[in-house]
Order: sequence, then structure tokens, then C-alpha cells
Amino acid sequence: MAHPSSYEPNTGIERWIDARLPVPRLMHDQFLAFPTPRNLNYWWTFGGILTFMLAAQIATGVVLAMHYVPSEHGAFDSVEKIMRDVNWGWLLRYSHAVGASMFFVAVYIHTFRGLYYGSYKAPREVLWILGVLILLLMIATAFMGYSLVWGQMSFWAVTVITNLFSSLDSVVPGLGTRLVQWIWGGFSVGGPTLNRLYSLHYLFPFIIAGVVVLHIWALHIPGNNNPTGIDVKTARDTVPFHPYYTIKDGFALVGFIFLFAAVVFYAPNYLGHPDNYVPANPLQTPPHIVPEWYFLPFYAILRAIPNKLLGVIALLSSISVLFFVPWLDTSRVRSTSYRPIYKWFFWAFAVTCVALGYLGSQQPEGVYLVLGRIFTVYYFAFFLLVMPIVGLIEKPRGLPGSITEPVLGPEEVAAPPAPAARKVPLKRKPAEVA
Repeated sequence: MAHPSSYEPNTGIERWIDARLPVPRLMHDQFLAFPTPRNLNYWWTFGGILTFMLAAQIATGVVLAMHYVPSEHGAFDSVEKIMRDVNWGWLLRYSHAVGASMFFVAVYIHTFRGLYYGSYKAPREVLWILGVLILLLMIATAFMGYSLVWGQMSFWAVTVITNLFSSLDSVVPGLGTRLVQWIWGGFSVGGPTLNRLYSLHYLFPFIIAGVVVLHIWALHIPGNNNPTGIDVKTARDTVPFHPYYTIKDGFALVGFIFLFAAVVFYAPNYLGHPDNYVPANPLQTPPHIVPEWYFLPFYAILRAIPNKLLGVIALLSSISVLFFVPWLDTSRVRSTSYRPIYKWFFWAFAVTCVALGYLGSQQPEGVYLVLGRIFTVYYFAFFLLVMPIVGLIEKPRGLPGSITEPVLGPEEVAAPPAPAARKVPLKRKPAEVA
């Protein structure tokens, strides 16, 4: 959202820097004085929370990498050494592991907020696509990080997931097997596999940080969406980002950090699997291989398809379909708050995602398998059928005339600002003639 710069250097050093490298001006205009819709609710604070979580993950990850040994025989023991012998190593390790879960909690809330309020619609298509790309990079990074523990569940999760590429053998004979062996660096998951995953896990967070910069840049061109989904029309619809939203985002961040700290200090292993405290054993397969909780909906979709190749295609499509949401949704109204029919389908979709997460943690048999297939069908139907069709047949509720109208009322919005009161000089009475 273009706006005139209000930055004024106050000292000679500031003027000297501003004339040569105007970083302070950029920070002031884009992060302090940036005009922001005045009606943003707390769902919009998760963007700042995600930025904090990314910085926390990079900081803790860099320190952990100084003590980690990426070898087949030393990985598991190095993690235990970090927990027991490195000063505050237990806190670093738990903060990083729990931080991954909290990162996904925030990103899933952020994504569902974007879906509910139509933040993917024009002119914010590139913003949405970059956000989906960040989600995809996060999934890849988290999977590679989960493998580094080199416990039983990590080892066999790597074996199962990387083996999915062998499904390409049904398309081109031998292609999938060669690709799997190239990823493994041999004929089975071992030391070379661990080295490759460790290297990429260290690299990807910095790639994510670069895409986040592009994501923020793409946000600041059209400006923020808002709960009404109406474009900013006048200066009265906006407020400066600072101090209004820095205070609000800061308050939400503190609350999120309290939740984060509560899990780290009181239940750090609650979301993990006990088998990961057993060293990896290629000769003993766990009775039930389960990935981390944030992968479970996609894992349920993979297992719902009886054919291996089709299951892999469904797994990849469940994420890649998000890239096309700006064009699949045919409604001209952004916010679901004004779409009475679509709202029911949206909340059914939210329930579907939670249900798939639960079903992904269960054995794929009996009623769990049947329900997994039903919810998988609705997952794709929501994007491929509900969004295009409901957008054409639905009659949305009336939209307000501006962002401020739902709060101030139409009369107050339409009324011009009251003119400043003029001081009228008092007339003196003429002096009485004696």
C-alpha cells in the first residue's frame, strides 16, 4: 500500500545514513507508520507470532547443530549428550522440538484465517502463493528435522516416506527405485541418508526466511486484508501500525510465549512418541509407524487410497491444491462472514482436517479406514466443487459501505469531519456617557 514517507531524520548521522542507505526510512515507513486497517482482530496477530517462532527455531537450531553428530552411530547418543551434558542443552532441545509443534499450530491458524476471510483473493494472489510455499518448505524442514533424532520412529518414518518415490516404478520401470537409492545414498536408510537430511535441514530455514521477506513485501504492496473483506477507502479506515498493532501483536505474542513455555517446562514429550527414545534398529519394525502430529492429516489421506501411486498423488495434491485456491473460489465476496451457505461448508472442512488428523494416528483398518476415505473425499471436494459452485449460486449478505461503518454507523462515516471551532471576539459594550 503506497503512502508518502513521514520519516524525518533528527540528527546529522541519521541524515547521512538516510542519504546513502535509507534503511531507517524503510523500517519506519513499512513497519511503524504503515497504514493498517483499523478493524483487524487477534487472528491477524499470528503473522507476527510466526516471525518470532521462525527466529526462535533458527537460533536454537544453530546452537544444537554445534553439538549434534550426524553419523549413523553417533546421532542418537549426541542428542542424549545434549540433553544431559551440555549446559542448558535440555532447554535448547525441548524448545526446538516443541517449537516445531507451536510453529505448525500458528501456521495452521494463520492459514485457516486466510481461508475464512478470503485473504487469497485479488490483489493478494502472490501473497497467498508465497504463504503456501512457506508451508511446503516448513513441512519438508520438519520432516528432515524429525529424522535427525535417529530413534525408532524417526528411522522408520524416513524409510516409509522416502520409499514413496518407488511408486514411480509403475510409471517408468526402475525410475522410482533409482530415485530412492539416490536419496538414501545406498541400498537402505543409513549414514549417508542422515548426512543429507542434516545438511538440508540446516539450509531450509534460511530459505524459509528469504521467502518470508518476499511474503511480507507482497503484503505491503496491496496492504492488509481485514475481517470485512472491504478495501480501504479513506484515511479514516486505517491507523499507523505503531503503536496500535505493535501493542496488540506484542500482547498476543506474550500470551503465545506463555503457552509455549508451559509445554516446554511441563509437557515437552506430550506430542512426541515414546519409541523415539529407543535407538534406531533396522531389524525391528515398530508395530505402528506414526509421524509427528502436524503430518497426520496428510498421512491419513495417503493411507486412504489403496493404490500406492494414487496415494502419493493424493498426498501431493492435498498441499498443491492450495496454490490454486485464488482461482477456484468464484465468489466476489472475500469474507466468509457475509456468505451464509459457504460458511457451513467451511466449518465442515475445518472439522474434516481435525478428523483426518485423528484418523492418521489410528490403524488403517475397519471403520477408521472407511472414515478416512470419506473425509478425504470431502477434503478435495471442498476445493474442487464447493468453492467453484457455491461461489456462483450463493447470494451473500449485504456488505457495509466501509471498514468503519460496522463500528461507527453509516451516518458517522458519511458525515464530513466537524470543522474546528472559531473563536469569535466578544463585542464590548460602549462606555456609558456620564
